[in-house]
Amino acid sequence: MKASKTGPIVALSGLGQPQWTPRCYDKFAEEGYQQNVIVHRSVNEISRGAAMVPLKLYKRQGQDQHPLEVHPLLELLKRPNPNQTGSSFMESIVAYMMIAGNSYVEAVKSEEGKPPSELHVLRPDRMKVVPGASGIPSGYTYSVNGSTTQFSVDGLSGQSDILHMKNFNPLNDWYGMSPIEAAAFSIDQHNAAGAHNQALLQNGARPVGALIYKPNEAHETLSDEQRELLKAQVEASYTGTDNAGKVMVLEGDFAWTEMGLRPRDMDFIEGKNTSARDIAQAFGVPPVLVGIPGDATYSNMAEARLALWEQTIIPTLDRVCDALNNWLVSSFGDDLKLTFDLDQVPALALRRQRVWDRIGNADFLTVDEKRAIVGYSPLKSESFE
Repeated sequence: MKASKTGPIVALSGLGQPQWTPRCYDKFAEEGYQQNVIVHRSVNEISRGAAMVPLKLYKRQGQDQHPLEVHPLLELLKRPNPNQTGSSFMESIVAYMMIAGNSYVEAVKSEEGKPPSELHVLRPDRMKVVPGASGIPSGYTYSVNGSTTQFSVDGLSGQSDILHMKNFNPLNDWYGMSPIEAAAFSIDQHNAAGAHNQALLQNGARPVGALIYKPNEAHETLSDEQRELLKAQVEASYTGTDNAGKVMVLEGDFAWTEMGLRPRDMDFIEGKNTSARDIAQAFGVPPVLVGIPGDATYSNMAEARLALWEQTIIPTLDRVCDALNNWLVSSFGDDLKLTFDLDQVPALALRRQRVWDRIGNADFLTVDEKRAIVGYSPLKSESFE
């Protein structure tokens, strides 16, 4: 049997040893998804949109494909495990892809050689890929609180009880690249802007500055004790949100000198919006859908949502569907094909209307040809005497 000549060279770097995820997933999840509203909204827009699309299963019969309403595979995908429904299962797969760049699904089989009876989405930070001699993984290790479970991979077919879906990564052979990594600098800037604004509010919206004492003939310079006492009094009485707006009354000749830029001088709002726009673009989400003002790329929200589906959600669904067909569907039969029913998505109504208009105005097509394009059977011919 022939095999790739480059595979063994790739595997030499860590043959038989689990390879760590190249970047810290916990940082992506914490500073990105949990602490940044743009990342959180972008991931939810994509994952929840993908989760709402119904599944369709077709059976090949000769040259035709017939939809199946009832099948064990459809029942499994509707309730993959006791803790998840089908929509939450799909949402987890896509969300992990967006946050970590990798998504793992475990197939649980009641008997060897039988189709899976349960499917479980696994956390990417707990999974490690074990490189194999042929350039494909020889296995996976999943670790939780010091306990490790091993999953093997067939060296010829690549089949395993673990499905690994990953984004393209130009610098790693085993792990995918997260969109958060591409947007890391913009996320840091957006988080820093929020932290600065919060600190400013907690300080009574006062910028950083210095309280300067001007000694005169009657008063000498402040002693260390007086300086500490004055600083404590100012912090206790005039800083914090509860003290905002209070009038400062001090004895002596004092002057306040600002030592930091005002938010207006830093163009604070526009800088934050620029970072937010970069984050949304990294995820493929139109900025207007995550609440960023001033974006005139789309004429209305319907156009923006259509762009989200056509440019991001549908390609993501296609990748997940291809992976499930290769890994899962074949165990239920070689004549089955899993797809998504995009006709049930309200956001794509505008696209469907455009297709119907083009087909309806096509004078060179017969009625039956038009019906076939949109998925309907031909009209029954009737004879008249």
